[in-house]
Amino acid sequence: MQATFRYIDNFLIEHQNYWRLEPFFASQVEQLPWLSDAEPLCLWLSQLSIEQIESYKQDFSALCKAVEPFFPLLHPFLQQLTLPVCERNGLELQRGIDSGVPGRKLEQIVAMGEAALQHHQGNEWLEWCSGKGFLGRVLASQSRQKVTSFEYQHALCEAGQSEADRQSLPMTFVQGDAFSVEADEVFCAQQHAVALHACGDLHVTLIEKAVHHQLSALSISPCCYHLIHADAYQPLSDLGRQSKLKLSKAELRIPLQELVTGGERVRRHRMLEMSYRLAFDILLREEMGHTRYLPIPSIKKSQLADGFSAFCLWAAEQKSITLPHCDFDYYWQLGMDRFWRMERISLVQQLFKRGIEVWLALDKSIYLQKNGYEVTLSEFCQREMTPRNILLQARKI
Repeated sequence: MQATFRYIDNFLIEHQNYWRLEPFFASQVEQLPWLSDAEPLCLWLSQLSIEQIESYKQDFSALCKAVEPFFPLLHPFLQQLTLPVCERNGLELQRGIDSGVPGRKLEQIVAMGEAALQHHQGNEWLEWCSGKGFLGRVLASQSRQKVTSFEYQHALCEAGQSEADRQSLPMTFVQGDAFSVEADEVFCAQQHAVALHACGDLHVTLIEKAVHHQLSALSISPCCYHLIHADAYQPLSDLGRQSKLKLSKAELRIPLQELVTGGERVRRHRMLEMSYRLAFDILLREEMGHTRYLPIPSIKKSQLADGFSAFCLWAAEQKSITLPHCDFDYYWQLGMDRFWRMERISLVQQLFKRGIEVWLALDKSIYLQKNGYEVTLSEFCQREMTPRNILLQARKI
């Protein structure tokens, strides 16, 4: 793991010019950002049709093959990121265990649960950031061992406890703040801690507390790496701290920029919203002399169907500004042009997303190894089910 970490670390640093940017803002300039260093790449990007861009966004393998002439070391880099897929035999769920769980989420929970059960060590479970305890239900019903479900929202604890009691499952919900000292009270050395898609500092805190309390095992699927208290990622391992790769909050978002689980409707909404925001930015700069991007609040997807002019009036009201009379269609066309320029830039950044994510997972794995754990990294499901499919599993030696 240390050798792999160093390899990925070096590759990301050597190629940081290609991913260390925000396509949304880089698209403001008509010239692609790598024209002086990689003119052939930029020429290829500029000649892509909209259909080709959309196709490459959905087909990572085809994208990698197409850009190989511009990145001769890309293939060996991607090979270093390949993780084994957890073997699945399928779980026969007890009746009612899936009550209230959406379909795709249920698939993720069952896949994660089966992987944790196969890797189980200890005689009870700690379900971290449990929500209503869907994963805990699977573990409790399959193992018949005690599950402590730790959750911040009181209402979710009540709902989860009620359902667990109804199904006679050995689950106890505890309401609490994961970042508080009181959270330590739910830990004991016999536990196997699990966390499905725990965000940022929440999964980092679990790892640190697990080491402190010498838990028997961990099964963690990280998510939303940017949700941290610090301004930049704080590595756990010695190698991570020694690295020159200091990841900002914005850069921690890069692995999350995927829509593999969204359909045509989701992609259409994204295109409309992003093109509206980009067009509105151009309008403010040209009509009102703005020199900085003006952040606009989130908008209901249903409002996007009202058109760009309605979006502008809504955004102006949100920011308490008065818009001049102007040709909204003209600015939306400029916004659409900028949107596809942004998508071209993001194709290149996409090549490095998984590398950043595996770098983060290896940093945590090496930290756990140093603290007496045997660690594996794998994929607990196919990326079509969820692109956040990395599973870190650790057993106390």
